[in-house]
Amino acid sequence: MLASLKSVEHILASPSDPAAPVDLTWRGDALTEAKVNDREGRSVSMPLISGQPILIDFDESAVSRQWFEEKRESYSLVAERRSLPRAIKARLFGTYGVSKRNFEKFSREIASGQPGPRFVLMVGAGQRGMGTEILYDDPDTALIAFDIYPSPFTVFAADAHRIPLKSESVDAVCIQAVLEHVLDPACVVSEILRVLKPEGVVYAETPFMQQVHEGASDFTRFTELGHRWLFRDFDTIERGAIGGPGLSVYWSMKYFFRGLTRSRKLANILSLPFGLLALFDAVMPPGQVIDGANGVYFIGRKSGKRLGSRDIFEQYLGAQ
Repeated sequence: MLASLKSVEHILASPSDPAAPVDLTWRGDALTEAKVNDREGRSVSMPLISGQPILIDFDESAVSRQWFEEKRESYSLVAERRSLPRAIKARLFGTYGVSKRNFEKFSREIASGQPGPRFVLMVGAGQRGMGTEILYDDPDTALIAFDIYPSPFTVFAADAHRIPLKSESVDAVCIQAVLEHVLDPACVVSEILRVLKPEGVVYAETPFMQQVHEGASDFTRFTELGHRWLFRDFDTIERGAIGGPGLSVYWSMKYFFRGLTRSRKLANILSLPFGLLALFDAVMPPGQVIDGANGVYFIGRKSGKRLGSRDIFEQYLGAQ
């Protein structure tokens, strides 16, 4: 279930200084002010939107304070995405089933740790991700969800490059379809490592063979092996592909028709038959699916050990 801001107040930290707490002022259950220490140690008031604090180091972030202080209908950095068409395609093409299975395993790994309530940090969770229902429905799992913009599904807004939580304060971290949208993925993963308790668990899901989506907020792609290297400070619990070459062809055809017709809606209609190619991914050898993966995932545990550069080649799971 989604945590309340009051329930996580004790682990909040300044995005500029993880050792400095966040000072929240309440009037009953209503947040009236949020202050953090800046890089010079001065106390600075942060913007509040819909009762949520905006805990961002604006001196370092690509997002400006002015952007939040301007009134607007939507605080999303990108256009609102319609969830129903995405959900239907995810179920038809099989990616929902893989994500759902992965989150079930992720949930079991979290539960295998200390008993009782557990804090799970949801990075970039302005919208609920595919297959995450098991986390939101678990009464023993308190989800600390944030995104670069506030939404009904977030507790606060923050930049993942400077997560405003104390070190070693959460039991698990989920980052689904986010790392492609940050400027420095390695920095974000280092922050995930910092806020995780020893033996904490991470789940990451990141695209590989996908064209640009969300416009200017899309930066990076990872092979499955590159994704493993990104999480080299974690022991592998499970890793693999989400969608294979068939689904990747569908994505290519969708963007081919988009370029040809200059119409997103028409391209979606014309490319839909090519989605049937995703069904063939289920009968391909795993190594072939890895090499042509549409997306990749990693479930790992914070171990205190680092995968060496000479060891990464032995981690290759593809068919070449």
